[in-house]
Amino acid sequence: MQEIIRQLLVALGEDPSREGLLDTPKRVEKALTFLTSGYAADVDATLNNALFSVDYNEMVIVRDIDFYSLCEHHLLPFFGKCHIAYIPQGRVLGLSKIPRLVDIFARRLQIQERLTNQIAETIREKIDPLGVAVVMEATHLCMSMRGVEKQNSFAVTSAMHGAFRTSSRTRMEFLELIKLRSAVPGLGEAGGHACLADE
Repeated sequence: MQEIIRQLLVALGEDPSREGLLDTPKRVEKALTFLTSGYAADVDATLNNALFSVDYNEMVIVRDIDFYSLCEHHLLPFFGKCHIAYIPQGRVLGLSKIPRLVDIFARRLQIQERLTNQIAETIREKIDPLGVAVVMEATHLCMSMRGVEKQNSFAVTSAMHGAFRTSSRTRMEFLELIKLRSAVPGLGEAGGHACLADE
């Protein structure tokens, strides 16, 4: 990988032998390996049997989970907050495992829509809840640094399953608890959620 990065620097018009760039190929390799470490991660090993049987069927929410990912189209970062809720059906997931699950899928080359769905589907598969909801808000540097160059835009994606899809009351309770409606105009209107992503 380091040799490919040296060739890239040359193609960009740089001199990889100059002082400031001597260690750049090594640093970039280390950074990219970390930022794509989700490919090597094992979901089951990460969850580490943190599935617990409980008599609890009210909404569980973990909100404001910071995430950082790389856009697969331009290899530029997108980052923001992830909010997750589910309604248990006899089993819950250890709370600390939920942000770890987000990291597994965020640390891959991604698009925000797929990332949102992967998190929701994994929770649904592992604990079979009555419903699961995932909302992600992100700033995309491929939109703010290049292309349309809209520095203040952000994308919102959602995945709603089970009770969150069939019950508007459940869905709105979740959106109210994460306070997303006040941040995104129109999100509190009929339909309950929206995707503002611009691919």
